[in-house]
Amino acid sequence: MANALKEKYVNEVQPALIEKFNFTSPMQAPKIDKIVLNMGVGDAVSNSKNLDEAVEELKLIAGQQPVITKAKKSIAGFRLREG
Repeated sequence: MANALKEKYVNEVQPALIEKFNFTSPMQAPKIDKIVLNMGVGDAVSNSKNLDEAVEELKLIAGQQPVITKAKKSIAGFRLREG
């Protein structure tokens, strides 16, 4: 079963691009390889409920379970600590 975003792109967006830019072949239209969603949750250190809410929001947007990645390094400018 194909992804809903891919189906929408192939059925609606790609034909519109071909018509708008007068492409002679469908292969001339841009192709989407990957869509990446990212969300920084700085308040998760003090309140873990914010992290849970962010996970639920990304799950609704993407239709997939997001992967939680914690900081590998401390960055003083962002007031970020490792882990």
